[in-house]
Amino acid sequence: MKYTALSLFPDIIDAFMRHSIMAKAIERGLVAYQSVNIRDFAFDRHKVCDDAPYGGGAGMLMLPEPVGRALEYVGVKNRFESRPLSGGRDGDEETVVAPAVASAVKKRVVYLTPSGRSFTQAVAHGLAAEQELVLLCGRYEGMDQRIIDAYVDDEISVGDYVLSSGEVAALVVIDATYRLVEQVISPLSLEEESFGRGLLEYPQWTRPEKYGTLKAPDILLSGHHENIRRWRLRKQVEKTLAFRPDLIKKGLEEHRFDAETRKIIDDIAEMQRGEDERN
Repeated sequence: MKYTALSLFPDIIDAFMRHSIMAKAIERGLVAYQSVNIRDFAFDRHKVCDDAPYGGGAGMLMLPEPVGRALEYVGVKNRFESRPLSGGRDGDEETVVAPAVASAVKKRVVYLTPSGRSFTQAVAHGLAAEQELVLLCGRYEGMDQRIIDAYVDDEISVGDYVLSSGEVAALVVIDATYRLVEQVISPLSLEEESFGRGLLEYPQWTRPEKYGTLKAPDILLSGHHENIRRWRLRKQVEKTLAFRPDLIKKGLEEHRFDAETRKIIDDIAEMQRGEDERN
């Protein structure tokens, strides 16, 4: 998997790539990345990359020309042009930006925007299967629509809120997908995580056995693996019902749960009905 991030602030991306599991994945050759500064493709000496939107309105928009030139530099083709739009503006001296080394690798261009489709674990799995993700980080009020029309394959939102930094959104996508690349993380760890089986992850404890007046559950210290497995599954269902009942509803509708999980869901629902009747 390769990540190519186009940004006005590539240092944000670079800092993440130098630490923790990501740094080890890069060192092992499991993941590669490139950060590209969009300002390097601006026309003027001040590296201006934004302007007021046509039709008025608050804020500024990212100019299409520097963004388009940066995308072409990393090997993304304009859908509507037969030749790269790498020259200067009208009246300016032609400036050719040499593209990166040609590659047969398929690149998926993702624009991070609050108006995109919701980013979920299922979407993360799909993106993790790509050969290369080109992540376009927006700023200000967003991107000129012509860039989206000409270059972008996918528009993704990391949540129902607005960020000032497309880089932060891009890092969410990177962090959620690179860990799904084969050999980066143990398959068992991935299987037991939240959303892996349509449920949130069970709560966990570690040493010391007693923390103040709080003690770790006895069953986790029992050494009985099957009892621990069943207890954890029940805790997963209880937590999901408490925090994300929508996941339970969706899982039941899509027949995602096995018989054991469905029985636990039914048992908890029956207990809740009994409590409601007593109250």
